[in-house]
Amino acid sequence: MAQSKVSAGLLMYRYEAGTLQVLLAHPGGPYFRKKDEGAWTIPKGEINEGEDAQHAAVREFAEETGLSPDGKLLALTPIKQKGGKVVHAWAVEGTCDPCTLVSNTFTIEWPPKSGRQQTFPEIDRAEFFDLPTAQRKINAAQVALLVELQSILEKEA
Repeated sequence: MAQSKVSAGLLMYRYEAGTLQVLLAHPGGPYFRKKDEGAWTIPKGEINEGEDAQHAAVREFAEETGLSPDGKLLALTPIKQKGGKVVHAWAVEGTCDPCTLVSNTFTIEWPPKSGRQQTFPEIDRAEFFDLPTAQRKINAAQVALLVELQSILEKEA
């Protein structure tokens, strides 16, 4: 039996005018071009064999955004996405200008069966959203990460 993939990522959050906001990434490439609600995600990626999940989360965040956050990482409960992928996540307080983020790229045959290879960014854009908006935009399985972050921050307040 094939093992399900395991990913790790960071959920960056900030307070803007007293409102909690989270940074979400929109996947790049042709399959997500016209998708919006339910398509966004935390910046994340696969954990390399033998790699610590938290290290992978920080590495993947840097690869997909060009940022290396230095805040305290808050562990969130891993979630399982519809396709079986398990996502380990940490929240980190920070801010950035999403317009300046730089993502790594991937190459696929596009259009399918054309024999042509095209390169696309792993994320084509990122944006800070308030929680109600983020809950509509994010992959449905990742909503639990937003709920848990809000709960943790409310307890700390």
